[in-house]
Amino acid sequence: MRATNMKNRMMKTYRLVALAVWIALLSSASYAAAPGITGGAGTPLFNLTAQAAYLSQPDGQAIYSWGYGCSVAPSGYLPTAISGTFCNTMQVPGPTLIVTEGDTVTVKLTNGLPTPAGNTSILFPGFTLQPFTDGTPGLLTQEAAPGSSVTYKFTATTPGTRAYYSGTQGDLQVEMGLYGAIIVLPLPANVPTACTSGIHASNVSAQKHWGESDFRLSQSAYDDPHTCYDREYLFQFSEIDPVIHRQALAQITAAGNCTAGAAGCSLNVPTEPYHPAYFMINGRSMPDDMDPNYASQYPHQPYNGDPHMHPGELTLLRIIGQGRWQHPFHEHGNHVRILARDGNLLLTPDGTGLAGPLLFTTTTTPGVAMDGIFYWTAKGLNWDAYGHVKVSQTGDPNAILPCTPDADGYNTGDPTAINYFEWCQDHNKPLQVAPFGDVGAGGPATLPDPNLFTNGPWFSGSPYLGPDATTRATFGTCTGSNNTTSCTTTGTTPPSGTIANSPSSEAGFAFMWHSHNEREITTNNIFPGGMLMMMLVDSREFVINETN
Repeated sequence: MRATNMKNRMMKTYRLVALAVWIALLSSASYAAAPGITGGAGTPLFNLTAQAAYLSQPDGQAIYSWGYGCSVAPSGYLPTAISGTFCNTMQVPGPTLIVTEGDTVTVKLTNGLPTPAGNTSILFPGFTLQPFTDGTPGLLTQEAAPGSSVTYKFTATTPGTRAYYSGTQGDLQVEMGLYGAIIVLPLPANVPTACTSGIHASNVSAQKHWGESDFRLSQSAYDDPHTCYDREYLFQFSEIDPVIHRQALAQITAAGNCTAGAAGCSLNVPTEPYHPAYFMINGRSMPDDMDPNYASQYPHQPYNGDPHMHPGELTLLRIIGQGRWQHPFHEHGNHVRILARDGNLLLTPDGTGLAGPLLFTTTTTPGVAMDGIFYWTAKGLNWDAYGHVKVSQTGDPNAILPCTPDADGYNTGDPTAINYFEWCQDHNKPLQVAPFGDVGAGGPATLPDPNLFTNGPWFSGSPYLGPDATTRATFGTCTGSNNTTSCTTTGTTPPSGTIANSPSSEAGFAFMWHSHNEREITTNNIFPGGMLMMMLVDSREFVINETN
């Protein structure tokens, strides 16, 4: 009874701590990217090892696992702007291998797993391997015996995102953590000019104006103008059944320092029935996945899941199912246009348009990778998401932000403007056409009465983008041609993030990105946790800093 009460108290504490951390992280400065390692130009070499270590979970558990890592320091890290990089001898997911189209890739794998685990290997689906000169023949591919190595060589024939994972006793070894991603970038000469000019060049100019770095690995995902993008993230979805991991550790401990091939020096771990309790994005569960990349508290889980973007940016999502289950992951805010699956670009038969579906949930299938485009512009909100005046630029509360629509209806003429990429049809429309903005009075939404304490301290922030959004918005009546001449304040705004989003710092729109399987957004059945992260749409003056 005492143990049960103690567990209940611990779980209640975990829920409160997780909620507090979640709120705090909405205004933190740790963001995702598509970080990985390089192996040199032209003929990249990756020296990997498979070893055991423990993975940290938000409920305080440390799960015995296996993973790929670096046996020697890699040639380099990408994106180069990210600081504090490391590649330990074991990590989950394994190091993201970043190469270029046409490269001859060499991966040398050394088996550093406990001897009873037996042989191990790597499969590289979608690539044709060259003849082997070392290793031991296995059922699916050449393997490395305990303490030995095997070398894989292949040509990175086409761009795209793909998975790699163990080809030896996959039901156990992949479950234990032996999986990773390989990203093949287009040759710089093959990047379409459409991706380095026009609106994409303007997005880069906007980033530079506010002091923001370019964290992309390339300007296009493929050798095709339909695949231009402005920001990118890699998400690998997996799960853990702790019973399997505990049984593997128990059998390895019982076998002791045995000799490979000797009687009793092997594992017989049942992998069914399968009951995962931990659900992870890039090897971490929420809220850990919103801590920085390469955070020191996760020495074997270096990659995070914390996407940010500005309105109008085409954001490339590289998504891989690395576990045993399908995971219906929902990206709130917009559908995702699928570009490709397993490095195969999905185009119409004549090659003039995209043929991939628009997905409400990007259902991840074990071993399958997909590339897709997500964006958010505030189009259709029916109010001006940027507020109505540019106090921070002019100090004049009556100065109106201009909005000159391009051919598509967006304000893209001046990349330095706060409302760059505003949907001009909603320009200067206040959210509240009456002091408290009743829907019945003609407004698109009803906001809480700012005098009610119930909403005040927990309100998520101003309904306008930008760190001075509360003071910038007039919430009043505008007169003149197209309501762009002057505005008179007749109302008031709700509190602006008294806990999470300070009016003087970040003020973005937060969207929860999460699995649509309710159990998968828990950690050991405690919410919030699991496959859950927050995507923040930030105003242009907020610098998205992915250097940790």
